[in-house]
Amino acid sequence: MSAPRLFLFDDRRARRWAPFTLTRPAGELLFGCLTARERAERFFGVPCLAHLSRAALAGFDEPDACPVASAGDVGTEGTRIMLSSRAVPPSSRFDLPGVPTLLTIGGEAVGCVLPDGAPVPSEAWLKDPSGEAFDGARVDLDGIVLGWPWDLVAGNAPRTAADIAALWPEDHEPERVLRIGSGAISLGQGAEIEPGTHVDTRAGAVRLARGARVEGPARLVGPLYVGPDSTVLGGSVGGCSIGPSCKVRGELSESVLVGYANKAHDGYIGHALIGQWVNLGALTTNSDLKNNYRPVKVWTLDGEVDTHALKVGCFLGDHVKTGIGTVLNTGTVIGAGSNVFGGIMPPSVVPPFSWGTGPDLRDHRLDKFLETTELAMDRRVRTLTPGVRRILQQAWRDTAGRRT
Repeated sequence: MSAPRLFLFDDRRARRWAPFTLTRPAGELLFGCLTARERAERFFGVPCLAHLSRAALAGFDEPDACPVASAGDVGTEGTRIMLSSRAVPPSSRFDLPGVPTLLTIGGEAVGCVLPDGAPVPSEAWLKDPSGEAFDGARVDLDGIVLGWPWDLVAGNAPRTAADIAALWPEDHEPERVLRIGSGAISLGQGAEIEPGTHVDTRAGAVRLARGARVEGPARLVGPLYVGPDSTVLGGSVGGCSIGPSCKVRGELSESVLVGYANKAHDGYIGHALIGQWVNLGALTTNSDLKNNYRPVKVWTLDGEVDTHALKVGCFLGDHVKTGIGTVLNTGTVIGAGSNVFGGIMPPSVVPPFSWGTGPDLRDHRLDKFLETTELAMDRRVRTLTPGVRRILQQAWRDTAGRRT
């Protein structure tokens, strides 16, 4: 009998999580200390084989991630597990049933377990698991289902606290660090907190993953996760999840940096979701609270949506660049590949691959964008893979109409 195989699928809503799923499957977004893929792998005890997502993401070959496949690649052999990328299962392990089983969270269908020989659900089922009948048993899981990209921000602090407690309960005592509170400080192999750093664990624990470093003086406020090989260069960083190989400085609050982001200068970023390979120029600052203290509305591909939240920052897609002194309004959405600069506030919705100052936006030339992307990635000893290059090229073509 072959080993079980795990697939994460982006349903109709996840596929429209602008600006992020234009260039990557939702399962590769960070929430707490894990991506959705990593969380599913731990829950089922099975490595993820592929994401099932938009056809435009076929060929996704980012290192340390899973590729994007089609439902036709799943096959009928062996046990197959299919889970929505919006599902957040608990930290406990799951025993696989031997019969076709619908997985739900709070009564909402989020996936299924298919034994050997069982047919693969239709594409319509993958887009809306609640929209079609499922013939089999039913298991309701503890957990939550994320509705919108801002849910990754709003729920990140408690998720981070829960992840640290479940994954790294040990406590360390860094030398000559001022520690406040009784929460844990957890250090991965080679992680370092320099003397002169304040670590406030009253609201939650702090975890530094392998090779992460904090340069003093700085203030860390839990719950906080600093990913592998990331560096805090100073300032106040709290309630955040910082993915791999990021550089941060200044004030960073209640935000998620998916990975390889650069905020190496002063400036405030709060209640924000920052994609991969984003570079924030010095003093880039976002608003996360409206002057009238009203709930923030955010643009989506399906129109403006009321978040019902008072604090909502910005949403920056992969490979976004901002110039020095850039200011971003509450709830701003900047599409992947955009470069905004000039010290004039851009519109609250910037189409993907835009280039310019304030409202004066034009096409970011594809050749220039790709050239800059390769240079930026080379600085982190990474290369632009052929698959991701094709996805970026296709995304540039597909979104041309939004820039006119």
